[in-house]
Amino acid sequence: MGVIMADIVTSGNNRRSNWSQGWTRGKSALQRQGALIALIVLIVFGSIRYTGFLTVYNINSVLTYNTTFALVALGMAFVIMSGGIDLSVGSVVALTSVVAAYASQYGLLSALAAAVLTGTAIGLFNGWVIAWLKIPPFIATLAMLLAARGLALFLAHDATVTVNTTNDFTSIWSNTQFHIPIPLYFLVFAYAFGLIVLHLTRFGRHVLAVGGNEDAARLMGLPVERIKLMVYAMSGALAGIAGVLLAAQTYTGLPKEGLGWELTAVASVVVGGTLLSGGMGSVAATLVGSLLLGLIFTMLNFENGHGFITLSPYWQAVIRGVFLLIVVLLQTRLARQKK
Repeated sequence: MGVIMADIVTSGNNRRSNWSQGWTRGKSALQRQGALIALIVLIVFGSIRYTGFLTVYNINSVLTYNTTFALVALGMAFVIMSGGIDLSVGSVVALTSVVAAYASQYGLLSALAAAVLTGTAIGLFNGWVIAWLKIPPFIATLAMLLAARGLALFLAHDATVTVNTTNDFTSIWSNTQFHIPIPLYFLVFAYAFGLIVLHLTRFGRHVLAVGGNEDAARLMGLPVERIKLMVYAMSGALAGIAGVLLAAQTYTGLPKEGLGWELTAVASVVVGGTLLSGGMGSVAATLVGSLLLGLIFTMLNFENGHGFITLSPYWQAVIRGVFLLIVVLLQTRLARQKK
């Protein structure tokens, strides 16, 4: 009888242990794939509720419109994975849109090169200040946010700058290739490059190592300063591409555009499951997070059209902030429980 009771107790303990392990794995999967699950749920809901939601036109429109935000979010993902943050990206987008507008008279390639070089130079400066002068990333990039915004307003004379529409510059936004909008090629190539860099190169592993424990990375002999320099340069370059797309989309260089873009980028990265403390993250999940945020506001616009609710852009900004707060709280709780 004692042996039977012991077997029953052992069996019960094993079941509780298996249930606990399964619950832990489920929470871990939710932390990693929660954004993807939410995206799929919203797509299914939208296809049922809204007529024309899954048409090719609407899909292309949503993806194209969110390309600029997704590019900025990709750069932000690498910065956050390294343990930093880049608050200057919105202002850099505005500045590079002005630079691209001025350079558009020389054609698309010249405008693209000028904007990307400008963004890269700003990113290199940010990285140098943070890595070698030891200025905290928050302070350094906040200062650059103000400086880049002021430079954009100075170059544009506090007005919009009209692009040249007589050459191929605007084709980067308006044209298609194989019925696919050109901006989507930039999006796909950028994220494919990001995936390769993060998962298949030493640089990607080094970025995670620096973000996980900078002191340990130094003891391992990793070039911490150079890694930081490169991630901020990458963030600036992607913001430069976003600036070109913005100028081509609006036919103007917009020195006052990009307000709050840095927060949207951070939200996309965090929603995708990347920890703000650095050391872990996902390029693919960042794209999912960016698309999820974009889809939420697309659906809000559909609801406005139905007349069920009416939300101004100001209330949409409030919703974005509340949504980000909820995701950060959930992510923090799941991370603590995992530990």
